Amino acid sequence: MNNTITIKNCKVVNEGQITEKDLIISDGRFKKIGNDLASEGETIDAAGLFLFPGIIDDQCHFREPGLTERGSIKTESLSAVAGGTTSFMDMPNVIPPTLNLDLWRDKISIAEKTASANFSFYMGTSNTNIDEIKAIDPKEVCGIKIFMGSSTGNLHVDSDDALNDLFKESPVIITTHCEDDPMIKAKEKEFLAKYGEKIPVEMHSEIRSREACLKSSKKAIELAERHGANLHILHLTTKEEVELFSNKPLNEKTITAEVCIPHLYFSKDDYATKGTLIKCNPSIKETADRDALRKGLLEGYIDYVATDHAPHQLEGKSNDYMNCPSGIPSVQHTLLVLLELVREGVYSLNDLPYYLSHKVADRFKIIDRGYIREGYWADCVLVDLEHQHKITKENTSYFCGWSPFEGDIFNSKVISTFVNGRHAYNEGRILETNLGMQLEFDR
Repeated sequence: MNNTITIKNCKVVNEGQITEKDLIISDGRFKKIGNDLASEGETIDAAGLFLFPGIIDDQCHFREPGLTERGSIKTESLSAVAGGTTSFMDMPNVIPPTLNLDLWRDKISIAEKTASANFSFYMGTSNTNIDEIKAIDPKEVCGIKIFMGSSTGNLHVDSDDALNDLFKESPVIITTHCEDDPMIKAKEKEFLAKYGEKIPVEMHSEIRSREACLKSSKKAIELAERHGANLHILHLTTKEEVELFSNKPLNEKTITAEVCIPHLYFSKDDYATKGTLIKCNPSIKETADRDALRKGLLEGYIDYVATDHAPHQLEGKSNDYMNCPSGIPSVQHTLLVLLELVREGVYSLNDLPYYLSHKVADRFKIIDRGYIREGYWADCVLVDLEHQHKITKENTSYFCGWSPFEGDIFNSKVISTFVNGRHAYNEGRILETNLGMQLEFDR
């Protein structure tokens, strides 16, 4: 198969600029970027289209092993590619949970056979697996995940001694889910007494409260400062949490944060129409929180965007509040959501690669990815910014068969996605699968 592709006449959105360029991709990498380049191999005329670096999503739940009735590394990486995401980092709350290096290697083996996007996997943490964490190779493992709330079984770290050991000893980035479980349980008991089993779904934002998030985030930051740890707090949801962070340049920070697509796009008002489909942890909160998160990203207090893609079967998501699992599939729609916010004047088109690619690559020190540069791996996505369409079941590719964006109108469309220099996706069709490579880190 021809291994060289020329993309002509596209507008390249990269490193704060938009410039019309031609690109030659060869042997998986950007070989030449310039003007009026002589075509080599397959030629794609991309006049009128915009080329972005492939999205790097540092927070996904692709459900394998053990939960593949919801999705798998194969199915969810295909949805990722369909939305322009070319690299993902997958979380450890699977069955069995990824609490040792043998189980971590098992996930790598699955991905090597089935992933259509580039991949890495977090190691999970428990009250007792500090020796496994200390044995991590920082060049291979993206980070560790500490559930300081909102998990079950061995993955919930609630021992202060264990937390101190993890923050002191981790050789890689510490990522945290920050919610205070005792506060959540007390609120749940209060609302059960008030409503019985029929708690309205909009009360999710009260049960999984801002106070629970803020208390836990403050604790994580205090631990990181005490031990000089490298901390990244996942999925901020409140205006108060934004104020905990600095807007210094990313390379001057060791404590960072992200916002996820559901919290950037939805607010508590959307429970009225979306119901349990947008139930997630931490919860979607007030419009003022959503607006503060948007502003925090713009001003650099929040560093970048992820999805927390977490598919569930529709049958379960249709249950009453107490019996409905938390989690939203969103990895196919990351870029479309951000482009809507550009259209609304929230963000500049020039800045999207920082939020979706550049800063993630820099934070994790990913080798040769996240930018459109000569010599880098050719992960990129072509987009038509003037293609209005409605999200339907038919144009949603999640294995679970539903999307919280169904019925919403987006004004842009992903046309083509390239993974490691191969044309993986075009106009609604997957052209090539199993193209993913393991991410490597310069640490």
